[in-house]
Amino acid sequence: MASKYYSSPFNKLKFFLSLFLLLINVASAQLSSNFYATTCPRALATIKSAVNSAVSNEARMGASLLRLHFHDCFGCDASILLDDTANFTGEKTAAPNNNSVRGFEVIDTIKSQLESLCPGVVSCADILAAAARDSVVALGGPSWEVQLGRRDSTTANGTQANFDIPAPVLDLPALINNFKNQGLNERDLVALSGGHTIGFARCLNFRDRIYNATNIDPVFAQQRQAACPRTGGDTNLAPLDPTPANFDAGYFENLVKQSGLLISDQALFNGGSTDELVKTYSLYPEAFWNDFAKSMIKMGNIKPLTGNQGEIRVNCRMVNS
Repeated sequence: MASKYYSSPFNKLKFFLSLFLLLINVASAQLSSNFYATTCPRALATIKSAVNSAVSNEARMGASLLRLHFHDCFGCDASILLDDTANFTGEKTAAPNNNSVRGFEVIDTIKSQLESLCPGVVSCADILAAAARDSVVALGGPSWEVQLGRRDSTTANGTQANFDIPAPVLDLPALINNFKNQGLNERDLVALSGGHTIGFARCLNFRDRIYNATNIDPVFAQQRQAACPRTGGDTNLAPLDPTPANFDAGYFENLVKQSGLLISDQALFNGGSTDELVKTYSLYPEAFWNDFAKSMIKMGNIKPLTGNQGEIRVNCRMVNS
């Protein structure tokens, strides 16, 4: 005989929703900060040392490694590292990544070191996650416990990358929807966008804003036009905020002054629902740091491969033979 609890359609819905959430929590629980404590105890120290060396040689590399992890996620499976093959077109040539994402050689170096220490143990996906954290710390930003235990994909999808990675021309509703599709909310959107407090963008991605936008400080626009002509110079670089080698609140201070470099940046402070949070972060960097760390952990838990899924690649650029 059926229980009274299940006799109501509403209670049935509650039961199955609870079961669904339980399964999600079980999947997330497979990731842990001490995943390599016994199998490769020097893994995190090795990654940190290599990142510090790379950032010391070129401060911009810190932003590049953070961006690699971001563009790998919404999936967090190291698919972005795979070179094209006869069987699939990878993600390196997807529109948001082509001639833009960088840092692959640093990941190669780290992977080589870890294969010497602990062959076949540490995934490329986990290297990306840890390197992103270490890059932020190296540039003066917050730290957090990286959840580990991801496995690597055995394929890549350039078409999906074009769809998933938010474009620099999106307005606020499109940005909110893009993040919502990955289980991220508006606070995550604003906090993670704060990663643009380090690094540079190409003229190609901000030309339209500095010549055509109305919600832009005219002095700022003129300054950026000097290095980004109306035609040509697509690869010329400009800093995303005034201190591109320091993980601070300068990005949000710029937005309040209508000096966001990308259309998608200024969209966060343009009379919409995220204005107040941008103001808060501009005034209280500690609040930004705290939320950024939480959102990085949350983003890193998006649909990871765990258990027997995927593989542990020997070479991050190709699947195992």
